[in-house]
Amino acid sequence: MTALLVITGVVLWLGGAIVARQRAAAAADLAALAAAGAAVFGVDHACAEASRVAERMRVRITNCGFDGWDALVEVETTLPGALGASGAVRARARAGPVGPLGEIDERSKGDRPTGRA
Repeated sequence: MTALLVITGVVLWLGGAIVARQRAAAAADLAALAAAGAAVFGVDHACAEASRVAERMRVRITNCGFDGWDALVEVETTLPGALGASGAVRARARAGPVGPLGEIDERSKGDRPTGRA
């Protein structure tokens, strides 16, 4: 009986961590898209839009910047319930304009930049 309870606890803990990671990744994607969509209004406005989206998804933005027209967003959230004491979950995303079909973007050949641009 004890072994079954321990296994159930571990499965629930792993499930909570996986759900938190997926939620952080989805929030980073949406926040980056929001920032990229508002890029024409300036970095401050675009990052404010990204923050608005992140808040609605219950995550916080740890970094927001641009590399040219590409929005770079990093978010962080805590694990649910008692798992929150074991650390934070982080995710990052990049979004920007797409060139015409078949056109190769030279920036996509190298590594993605990290940090504030």
